[in-house]
Amino acid sequence: VFAFYTVANFKNTSDLGAKAEDSEDGSIAVITIEGAIMDSKKTIQLLHAAEEEKSVKAILLRIDSPGGAVAPTQEIYEEIRRIDTVEKKPVFASFGSIAASGGYYIGAATRKIYANPGSLTGSIGVIMQFADLSELFAWAKFKPGVIKAGRYKDIGSPHRPMTEEEKAILDSSLKVTHQQFINDIVKVREARLLKKPEEFAQGQIFNGEEALAIGLVDELCGMWEAGRRIHKDLKLKGKFGLRFVKPKKKGFSLSALMNEGEETMSAIRALVQQRSGPAFILPW
Repeated sequence: VFAFYTVANFKNTSDLGAKAEDSEDGSIAVITIEGAIMDSKKTIQLLHAAEEEKSVKAILLRIDSPGGAVAPTQEIYEEIRRIDTVEKKPVFASFGSIAASGGYYIGAATRKIYANPGSLTGSIGVIMQFADLSELFAWAKFKPGVIKAGRYKDIGSPHRPMTEEEKAILDSSLKVTHQQFINDIVKVREARLLKKPEEFAQGQIFNGEEALAIGLVDELCGMWEAGRRIHKDLKLKGKFGLRFVKPKKKGFSLSALMNEGEETMSAIRALVQQRSGPAFILPW
């Protein structure tokens, strides 16, 4: 992992907000959101760079993510809404192979969603998983010891079955978070939704064509065609072009590299502990 990260770090050396290879004068900034969403900092930095660049007239989020942690997803959602509604710089979304759960949550913050017919999206739900290994421990004659302060501090521990009271506590928390997800979708897309939330927000996965029929996405096309449509609809001046916003170039230092490496490993450890796939993860 360390070697792979080092190579990736040196490859990613473009300045924050730098002009893309595809168009040096593109007025539509593209920000890519890929993989599991476990942190909001980098994405928000890119959003701010595009927001502050006067020559950028619109932002297009290219989302390829199965979801991730709740809090960073909500932070990204908030910044998108601020930029689009308060700063009046329009933000759009283009779905790649998958924009499910937290990936869809982010897309729902934008003023219009473009998806490919085969893009996987939806999965509007929240998941929390635990493993009860108590019988395995008993079979192996392994006796774990737990010292805790606080009645529920070891809730979800693999050392013992969960009580009905504990299940009720977690169930209540998940329902609240699920409703937050639904509320934020409805807040932006209520007039476009063709079904009630209870019909499409039970964790189902939809392809782009199905999502269009429900009102979860607005138009079917790829990223470049989405850019052309945005350019035309906003009546932007000049030749059409997309400008890919990239992370800021960093000077090399061993301490900085080690810090970044630890962040990467922490994210990997968090993902290993959670269910992989298109689920909205609540990593508590």
